[in-house]
Amino acid sequence: MSESTASSDLSQVADLDRLIHEPARLALMALLYVVESANFTFLMNQTNLTWGNLSTHMSKLEEAGYLEVEKSYKGRRPNTTLRLTPQGQKAFQDYARKMKQFFQDLPD
Repeated sequence: MSESTASSDLSQVADLDRLIHEPARLALMALLYVVESANFTFLMNQTNLTWGNLSTHMSKLEEAGYLEVEKSYKGRRPNTTLRLTPQGQKAFQDYARKMKQFFQDLPD
């Protein structure tokens, strides 16, 4: 592989959505991509994030328009449900496509 080929392949990485690329947010987006919605406790258990960490990452994704957060009550207990917005679904699809292409372009 020549230097120019390597640098053009690596430029794909620079073009990734850094908001999604962070491992905790990537896990959160991937989980929400394959389900219609999920509650906060389920996501916390699946990602092994603490309440505070999940809340922080959730807020960043919500501010970007990638997540929709619905707060309600089940009986007397608060219930927070998250789902990807259409913009979040598209952003995740674009991210996944770029990562697949990046790895396909690597030499054996």
